[in-house]
Amino acid sequence: MGQRAFTLVEMLTVIAIIGLIAAFSIPVLKNFGQANVSVSASRQLLDDIGRARQFAMSQRTTVYMVFVPPNFWGQLGSSPPVSPIPAWYNLLTTPQLTVLSNLYEKQLVGYTFLAYGALGDQPGRHTWHYLAPWQSLPDGAFIPTWKFYNATYPTPPLSFSDPANANYTFNIYPFSYTNTFPFPTEDSTNPLYATSLPYLPYIAFNYLGQLSDYSGNMLSSSDEKLSGPLGARISGQDYDLDFVGGGIDIPLAQGSVIPGKNTNGNNSAVMGMPGVNEMPPGNSTNIAYHVIHIDPLTGRSTLEYHKMQ
Repeated sequence: MGQRAFTLVEMLTVIAIIGLIAAFSIPVLKNFGQANVSVSASRQLLDDIGRARQFAMSQRTTVYMVFVPPNFWGQLGSSPPVSPIPAWYNLLTTPQLTVLSNLYEKQLVGYTFLAYGALGDQPGRHTWHYLAPWQSLPDGAFIPTWKFYNATYPTPPLSFSDPANANYTFNIYPFSYTNTFPFPTEDSTNPLYATSLPYLPYIAFNYLGQLSDYSGNMLSSSDEKLSGPLGARISGQDYDLDFVGGGIDIPLAQGSVIPGKNTNGNNSAVMGMPGVNEMPPGNSTNIAYHVIHIDPLTGRSTLEYHKMQ
C-alpha cells in the first residue's frame, strides 16, 4: 500500500502563503503596539489631569500640574545649556541632587502636582507642597518638544485646518512658565537662589476645578494677553490656551527620548539636550496624533484624535 505525502510544489506553495501572511501581519502588529502606547499614555494623562483637578477641589486651593521640560537646568528656551552652573544647583543638598539626577530621564515625560498652601497648614503660614512624587508617561510616549518652547511665540507653534472645514483652524500653544516653584523638591526653598530657580511649564486648576492662570483666576478665551515680550508673559500669567474654544491642549507623540550627555567634563549640572526620535517620524504633527483637551470652565479633559489628510 503506497504512502501519501506532500509534493515539493505543495510544500513551497504553503511556505509562500505563510510568508505572505507574515509580511502582511508584521506592520499590523507593529501598529498595534504603537496604538497600545498611545492609548495607555492618553489614559494615564487623562487620569492624572483629573487627579490634579480633584486635588484643587479637595485642598481648596490652586493646584499646579508641573512638567519636566527639556534643558530645565538652563534658561528658558536656551540651547545649548547655559554656563556657568545655575546658582540654585550649587545650593542643593545631597538628597535634592539625587532627585534632580533622576529628573534628567524625565524630560518631556515627567510631571508632578504642587500647591501653595493646603489643608492642615496653619493660618497665615502657607508653604509649597508636592502632592505626589514625580510621575512619568509610559515608555514610547512623550509630549513633543514644540509644546514646551517656541521661539516665535506668540505665533502658535502649530496651526491646523480641519479636514472637514478648511475655515476652522486648530492651534496648539506652548505651555506657560514660571520660576516660582521649589525644585526639585518642596524643601528646595533656600532664599539665596529663590530668584534663580529654573522656569518650569505648568497648567493650573483653581479650587472650583476650573482651568486657571497662575493666580487662580479662570482662563479667558480672549487673545488680549498675547501682547508684550515673552519675558513679560511668564511669571504669574498663563497664555497656554486654544483660542478657538478656550482651554488647553496637550499633544502626545510616539517614540523615544534619550537623555543628553554631559557636555562639561565632570560637571553633572550641565547636560546636553535630549535626543528625540519620533516613530514613525513626524507622528506628532503630520500623520495622526492624540491631543488631550481640557475644558476651561469644567476643568475636565477629553482625548481628541487628529488625522492629517
